[in-house]
Amino acid sequence: MSTDFKDYYLVLGIAKTASAEEIKKSYRRLARKYHPDMNPGDKAAETRFREVTEAYEVLADTEKRRKYDQFGKYWKQPAPANSRPAGAPGGYRPANPADVDFANYGSFDEFLNELLGRKTGTARPKTGVEDFASATTSANGDRDATINLTMMEAFKGVEKSFTIGNESIKIRIPLGAKPGSRIRVKGKGSVSPYNQQRGDLYLMIAIKPHEFFQFDKENLTCEIPISPEEAVLGAQIQVPTPDGFVMLNVPAGVKSGQSLRLRGKGWYNSKGERGDQIAKLMIATPKNITPAEQELYEKLRRVRSTDPRSNFSRITL
Repeated sequence: MSTDFKDYYLVLGIAKTASAEEIKKSYRRLARKYHPDMNPGDKAAETRFREVTEAYEVLADTEKRRKYDQFGKYWKQPAPANSRPAGAPGGYRPANPADVDFANYGSFDEFLNELLGRKTGTARPKTGVEDFASATTSANGDRDATINLTMMEAFKGVEKSFTIGNESIKIRIPLGAKPGSRIRVKGKGSVSPYNQQRGDLYLMIAIKPHEFFQFDKENLTCEIPISPEEAVLGAQIQVPTPDGFVMLNVPAGVKSGQSLRLRGKGWYNSKGERGDQIAKLMIATPKNITPAEQELYEKLRRVRSTDPRSNFSRITL
């Protein structure tokens, strides 16, 4: 596994409060999408598959997830032979964060307090809203945190209120926030023990999974089920977009998996302009049909003029 820190929740596209079932569901979906067998020769998909698998291995393990949530990029550091539990007597001071077992501390702030000999009741941040994740603090006072938004909040923009310690903070999230983007709140971090200046608060945007819409780089994507006859004959169908339904023209003879572009109906870019929404057409084969439908399908099989496997006779090793 890579030693570089990754936001595993962002990799899987889930909220930090996601349940074990939600983690598994997201992993299975992404693993299928990026599996090398489904993307032969695609190095980017292969890398993405490894990242998704790495994230699942950590978040699906209760103990690994607990350490990851508490200590961020330091969560994998082992305990040295001379380390001691927090609060034990003695003058032990680790030379750097890699020399300490962070499982002995309730948070990174607690480690800093012991390292610098500070006495404090608690350094664990308090949150005033349900979807604001606990912050981690670096030695220079900067705080990093993840704020979880619904798809609607991220699309339209939203004002969030929360507390860290005894301080209340209001943050305006602009419209079109994207997963992985960061918002800097100047002067709202912790006081650095080195220069006694307050650092900054950096909020990483995470967007809760949506049942219909997904992100694919700059575009918003969705899957649109169509019936076999709509695929053959073409159709006009209504498709959801972030701000309402639009009519989509499905041309005759489309293939399952073919994508159509809805221009100007996607996500906002940095200039406040709308991108595109990509609609992936998926032919939905009916499982339960009426006797009348059964009869028509049987008739279609008898009179069909094309053979979808006509080229099989030419295939050899």
